[in-house]
Amino acid sequence: MSDLESLPEAWSVWSVEDDGRVVLAYRPDVFDGEEFPAACLPTLYLTHGKRTRRPGTNPTDRTLEQDWFVTFYLEPDVSLNETNRFETRAEGLERTMELARQFDDGEIDYRALYQVPREAYFDRLDDLTGSNATES
Repeated sequence: MSDLESLPEAWSVWSVEDDGRVVLAYRPDVFDGEEFPAACLPTLYLTHGKRTRRPGTNPTDRTLEQDWFVTFYLEPDVSLNETNRFETRAEGLERTMELARQFDDGEIDYRALYQVPREAYFDRLDDLTGSNATES
């Protein structure tokens, strides 16, 4: 767990698997269904092999199974759409930690990731993350 020591305080280590996979959750204390919807718990995944890859698809691309991927979900169908594919776990973990810090510091424009604006929710999330975002 020493490689997760610099994790921002607002993030929790949800799980660390023997194979190196990591799941981080943002403020599970407030995404409890009362203050914020539990389904909207921001979650970072560091996985060996692409997390969204379906079994049996593209079996000739061995790097999909060998590389490390970082995926950031704001809710089940809303994710940061950037390619975060790394040859080593250390590189993937570095990006995971950077995304955690950026989100915690209000540097990620999560409003742009939603197809349907949720202004009241965004305003509350802005307060939680300290984001200086203004309505687009």
